[in-house]
Amino acid sequence: MRDETGETQDHEAEEIHPLFSGAPGSTEFRKLRKRLVRETRAAIETYDMVRPGDRWLVCLSGGKDSYTLLAVLHELKWRGLLPVELLACNLDQGQPGFPATVLPQFLTERGVPHRIEYQDTYSIVKEKVPAGRTYCSLCSRLRRGNLYRIAREEGCQAVVLGHHRDDILETFFMNLFHGGRLASMPPKLLNEEGDLNVLRPLAFVAEADCDRFARAMNYPVIPCDLCGSQEGLQRMQVKKLLDEWETRAPGRRQVMFRALMNVRPSHLPDPKLFDFTALMPDMSDFSEKDVPILREH
Repeated sequence: MRDETGETQDHEAEEIHPLFSGAPGSTEFRKLRKRLVRETRAAIETYDMVRPGDRWLVCLSGGKDSYTLLAVLHELKWRGLLPVELLACNLDQGQPGFPATVLPQFLTERGVPHRIEYQDTYSIVKEKVPAGRTYCSLCSRLRRGNLYRIAREEGCQAVVLGHHRDDILETFFMNLFHGGRLASMPPKLLNEEGDLNVLRPLAFVAEADCDRFARAMNYPVIPCDLCGSQEGLQRMQVKKLLDEWETRAPGRRQVMFRALMNVRPSHLPDPKLFDFTALMPDMSDFSEKDVPILREH
């Protein structure tokens, strides 16, 4: 028997995939796991991400979010709720000290189909970006280009990323404060060439839940030393601001995210988004006697 997440209620079937080997048996963890599966499945269905028979390139950085993404997608596929083929991919960008053996060993031990690609984008970023400037923009462009290439080589129709709800919110505020536009990360995007979808199935998932899950599973999390070593990044400033708001008013992040799903173009001053010129009162029902007469004194 299955519940609303598709989870079998038989406790003997609790550990269903090697990615969940050693999972805690606590009620708290089972609730967390169910929530992650439910919210991921909801995002996939809400944004119509699945085309049965497609192949997805699941990007694995080694961070808590990508581990969570990989595990939840494999659980959905294991339960027959995700009719696509999954290929995990790590792009080793040549960062000094990057533990190159961790992810291949992790994926091999758990029987996860994968591809490990080495491309030294680190040297390019260091060469092109002046000292003291943030590396993120150029780094992400180079990473995205390589992932698109790999997806095409592997016959994939989608590049799947581990961005979660908080990433989407932070990007919205970064664009608001620094970019002068209302925009964020869409859960589903067609690339410029029109041959690949970019998917974010964790769009409804809180970062804190990804952190709790990866810690509980004791996954070998690899920090991003390239970006994380720089202080004062705009994203870190926005994250701190959102943390402060959440502390003062718990649930604030979720309220703000719901607002991004409840946009009213007619209530925003963008003439390209809404036809304000068409907003004219209909005078057909008025006659001359309805118009007040101005008398001279």
